[in-house]
Amino acid sequence: MSSTGLSQVSMLSGQDTARRPIITAVPFLMISPDSRGSAMGETGVATDADVNSIHWNNAKLAFIDKKYGFGLSYVPWLGKIVDDMSISYLTGFYKIDKVQTVGVSMKYFDLGEIQLTDNQGMSMGVENPKELSTAFTYSRKLTNSLSLGGTARYIWSNLSGSISNYSDAKAGTSFSVDLGLYYNKEINISGRTSELSFGSHISNIGGKITYGSSKNLDFIPTNMRFGSSLKTFIDQFNSITLAIDFNKLMVPSPPLYELDNNGNFIINPNTNQPTILKGKDPNRSVLSGIFSSFSDAPDGFSEELKEITISSGLEYWYRDVFALRGGYFFENINKGGRKFLTLGAGLKYNNLGLDFSYLSTIENDHPLAETMRFSISFIFDKEENFEDLSNQ
Repeated sequence: MSSTGLSQVSMLSGQDTARRPIITAVPFLMISPDSRGSAMGETGVATDADVNSIHWNNAKLAFIDKKYGFGLSYVPWLGKIVDDMSISYLTGFYKIDKVQTVGVSMKYFDLGEIQLTDNQGMSMGVENPKELSTAFTYSRKLTNSLSLGGTARYIWSNLSGSISNYSDAKAGTSFSVDLGLYYNKEINISGRTSELSFGSHISNIGGKITYGSSKNLDFIPTNMRFGSSLKTFIDQFNSITLAIDFNKLMVPSPPLYELDNNGNFIINPNTNQPTILKGKDPNRSVLSGIFSSFSDAPDGFSEELKEITISSGLEYWYRDVFALRGGYFFENINKGGRKFLTLGAGLKYNNLGLDFSYLSTIENDHPLAETMRFSISFIFDKEENFEDLSNQ
């Protein structure tokens, strides 16, 4: 049985038939790395293009109106309970011409010091696990309003540290791709110029990852993100953007397993694995996991809908110099139960951009409570003379 199956079996022990969050390897790939998107309730698939677009929707890069730039973000992670976990994110872009833009990004996750033990509970020392992803992106305008994007990514995850030198444990690696689509159109609302945008982005389409035996393979977090935004220019100095994103993991939903009267799993003699009572076997191929991700939940389509998270955000700009942001993130209680408010601010001065975000949870003792993100960016050479592709 794969480790994906084992982890899901472990979670369902005790027959918690309602709460079935989806578990994947390398979840750090899904963590919002920058201050702007996270301050807007973790929206970004259809907002304005910026230096951090690779994470949210790679297709947006084609709409960026500058020649080149780079950004750095830092996130003290789970700071409410630990003081040595952090995420660092470095990204950059270069606009080749009026229709093509390329970008690169690197995300580094330092998990801090962790006490490792063996199966008998004996100490194996203190290690410092780390995870890393590097990505290259190409984005292209198809028309004045529509663009496509593609990203190739390398993933490295070392959860065992130097333990891998003398045990079966080893660093896991994988490759993945992202595909994005972005539509942006200028419209008029009550005499005010507005920009209506739609976006969709499928990230982390790639092979399973293993930390030892090739028989123990885990899905990486293939995710579908789609949404819309509306930016309205109130006057020549003020603008406001409303955004909404929806996210769904495109990996197997955990099934329900059959238990005997003593609460033990009933083993299928033909497969030597726990018998599935409802749902589908999570041990399947990547493509099968993707294409069945809307039809494999034990409670049917209603449960699939519960797996969709909802993000909503607002951004206000004054003179394109100072920004205020806010948002709300919702996840069903049976699929993780994350609910939080977000706040943030941004400042632009010439080529320099500074951004900050703050996350506030309903529960004071929530691990994500008071999460802060800090971002800095340098953007150069506004391309004011890029010609339109057409008059459409």
